[in-house]
Amino acid sequence: RSLRSNDELSKFFNHDFPKTKYSISIPFFIANKIRKTGLDSKFAIQFLPNEGENSTLGLIDPIGDHAQSPVKQIVHRYKNRVLFFPTQVCPIICRYCFRKNELGVGDDLFRAEFEKSFNYLENHPEIEEIIFSGGDPLVLSNEKLSYYLERFSKLKSIKYIRFHTRVPTTLPSRIDEGLISLLKKFSSIFKKIIIVVHANHSEEFCKVVASKLTKLSALNISLLSQSVLLKGVNDSTEELKSLIETLVENNITPYYLHHPDRVKGAMHFYLTIEEGRKIYSGLRDSISGWALPTYVIDIPEGEGKVNAFNPETYSYSGQLINKKGKKIPHQDFLE
Repeated sequence: RSLRSNDELSKFFNHDFPKTKYSISIPFFIANKIRKTGLDSKFAIQFLPNEGENSTLGLIDPIGDHAQSPVKQIVHRYKNRVLFFPTQVCPIICRYCFRKNELGVGDDLFRAEFEKSFNYLENHPEIEEIIFSGGDPLVLSNEKLSYYLERFSKLKSIKYIRFHTRVPTTLPSRIDEGLISLLKKFSSIFKKIIIVVHANHSEEFCKVVASKLTKLSALNISLLSQSVLLKGVNDSTEELKSLIETLVENNITPYYLHHPDRVKGAMHFYLTIEEGRKIYSGLRDSISGWALPTYVIDIPEGEGKVNAFNPETYSYSGQLINKKGKKIPHQDFLE
């Protein structure tokens, strides 16, 4: 139940959209919201095709996932935790996505790879947390999610399970009673289950979304947020303040504000680190510290996240310090 082609978009919105090489998927829940907010709204441009996607600027793998992938389903970037990719499918295709050049592969792509992933985890007892990523892990059926969680629960080293998802704001119907029961069950098996809700604009929230988030917040799990600083969407202190206040109202603790990655096909959303630091500085003056997300940037070649804010200067030297204290070149460019 999604719009999946330019023709379907054109008929639904009575408007012609530019053709790009990237897939289209907009659930009707979001498409109807776009009708209300308008095609040029800051909410809508996150999901509608744009001519800027045809630019050749940017990188295929901007954060270096492949450089830190010991087996196909896993990225092991930090000692005590791994990213786990059970699917590359998403309920919605975000036009700024840093994995937009890798999405759309079939849901069962990794079925034969899971035993390799499980063996890797068995052989690395320093890993305490599994972070379900993708794609969007919550597009998987409750049965598949339960299977993975049951298997992971057999590993004594695994204490924490984290899901990074856009489902609560883009496909809230997916948060059904089966999923609620599943989360309730496994929250008593693992030390902590965390759901990181991806949202970039306050208009992504409505009564339907709020009702589903209320059900999640009633469980023994933690709700955090991650957002991306995007040109034309939330690139002002006022927009971010409104988003953060909406998150807090929905019992979500602000967690990460990502500087946009240098993604091929998404550079029209990019803004400089200096611009981002100025916006974040204003946010620090208007949001209480306990509600302030950490402003981060991913270093290329799989080096991981570092703090993007510098209290000494707004300007950017062209280098970032990695986990080992080494300076890594990182170009900051625009179209």
